[in-house]
Amino acid sequence: MTTADGRRVVVITGASAGIGRAAARRFAERGDAVALLARGADGLEGAVHDVRQAGGEALAIEVDTADHEQVDAAAGRVENELGPIDVWVNVAFASVFAPFMKITPDEFRRATEVTYLGYVNGTRAALDRMIPRDHGVVVQVGSALAYRGIPLQSAYCGAKHAIQGFNESVRCELLHDKSKVRVTMVQMPAVNTPQFDWVLSRLPGHPQPVPPIYQPEIPADAVVYAADHPRRREYWVGGSTAATLLANAVAPGVLDRYLAWMGYRSQQTKDVTHRDPPNLWRPADAEPGTDEGAHGSFDDKAKSRSVQLWASQHHGLLTAVTAALATGLGALAWAHRPKATKATRTTRTTWHGPSAGRPREETQAVRAIEAGRAAWGLALLTMPSRVVRVLGGRRDRTTEIVARLLGARQLGQAAVSGLRPSRPLLAGGAVIDLVHAGTALALGLVDDRWRHVALADAGVALGWSLTGLRDSAKADDSAKADGTRAVSVRR
Repeated sequence: MTTADGRRVVVITGASAGIGRAAARRFAERGDAVALLARGADGLEGAVHDVRQAGGEALAIEVDTADHEQVDAAAGRVENELGPIDVWVNVAFASVFAPFMKITPDEFRRATEVTYLGYVNGTRAALDRMIPRDHGVVVQVGSALAYRGIPLQSAYCGAKHAIQGFNESVRCELLHDKSKVRVTMVQMPAVNTPQFDWVLSRLPGHPQPVPPIYQPEIPADAVVYAADHPRRREYWVGGSTAATLLANAVAPGVLDRYLAWMGYRSQQTKDVTHRDPPNLWRPADAEPGTDEGAHGSFDDKAKSRSVQLWASQHHGLLTAVTAALATGLGALAWAHRPKATKATRTTRTTWHGPSAGRPREETQAVRAIEAGRAAWGLALLTMPSRVVRVLGGRRDRTTEIVARLLGARQLGQAAVSGLRPSRPLLAGGAVIDLVHAGTALALGLVDDRWRHVALADAGVALGWSLTGLRDSAKADDSAKADGTRAVSVRR
């Protein structure tokens, strides 16, 4: 279980290189204890050095994930030496780059055992220990190829498709049992890892990831985030992943033909010399001096940022900001809608008192906006845990208290501004909203426990602040034009 100081015990398979190696560093930077499972002794030694240098505690275990007994024994050793496992990350894989008919049955079986059954074995070892404690997270490192098969990677695509179905099945079973153990999957783009130097290949050129290529630190950040927010069933990393999955859902036949045309060329390069021996049957980083680290041979082509990943991790904030902007635009459209013609003979009425100078339709628009604010505040006040869950945040008592306080403030202002929408109140409310947005933003940056709900509320408050400033200015203009007396103009 997670200790009082926040230290967790994390197990990563395939930790000697690539995404697993980069993820080990990310967990270590948080002070976690990281168990590193892989076959390559020299790669494991390098990973241990990385983890300790980053501030974590390391335990390296040589394991072939295709062997369930080895994986289970490794899990037992981790718990004996480091403590109960909190997070298990399945990354290890092996593959063959070749047309299907040029892959031997033994090669295909081996790739499937390591990539697919390795995940099954890791998940079983983790759940055997997590379910009795009703605590823990399993993160499956997937791929866009879990949904979309491509040429020359039939063994890998088949295994990733299998992992996807396996993970969904296990997730449903845990939900049925009302278990607090979570499984989630992170679908990756093409990544610059040493696997493309190690993989068994029968291609004329050197294997390469299908561009665009990302550095392994980006998927590593996504893995850590998924471990912290495992309620979401899966995450997509990289714009190419999102585009591929969406295109496959809409026009899979077109994508078949596109990949038949471009799939061979895009997965090979003449710029890199292929290295031997391949790592299908034995590790390529076993001997001294063979450690490759996290990166492969494509540093000059790989991206180190992903806007899509940021958006995926902040979907609650983006939704709130979008809703606030939509509300403001809706209010603008309402206020500037075409005036009634003479034939309709409508009446515009300007009110005395707090709403002096404000046409009735504009007052109704303000009240509609405040009704939306009231709904948001009421949700935060009465259902804080559900709102936090929808936003992807971490639920605890402190988070719920913060959510309720934010909701009470929003609800109070909605009641005052909605009942008597005068210019001073709207202007003052806009300033309060601006201060509220800044405070919520600061809260979100201080502690990630309430980051999601605070940032979402900051976005909402900012949107309403801009709308309030606009409405107060409009009220002032109307008051100057019409005066403070009641006027009826017949058209």
